[in-house]
Amino acid sequence: MANQQFKECIDACVACAIACSYCATECLKEEHVGHMAKCIQLDLECAAICRSAAEVMSLGSSFSAHLCRICADACNACADECEKHAEMGMDHCRQCAEACRNCASVCEGMATPV
Repeated sequence: MANQQFKECIDACVACAIACSYCATECLKEEHVGHMAKCIQLDLECAAICRSAAEVMSLGSSFSAHLCRICADACNACADECEKHAEMGMDHCRQCAEACRNCASVCEGMATPV
């Protein structure tokens, strides 16, 4: 990969996107799916932003640091919501929250200061 400085962040973003997509899919299977609407929406948004960030970083873009800031914010918002459901025993939300917190941490290290 030509952009080794981004490798850890790209890997974290890809892993987070996968975890968020999985979480959204599993949330749709929950008995009270209506209560999961905010979680599903954040999962889908976070996955899309993580995929975009990984793609932009793979290009070595000068916009990478800016997108990493947005990605960290999205990951933290998604993790906050998923942690609420994880406390109720939803393992897919626990896994998603962990991936989101990891991605947020790595992205914050790459991000442009606010």
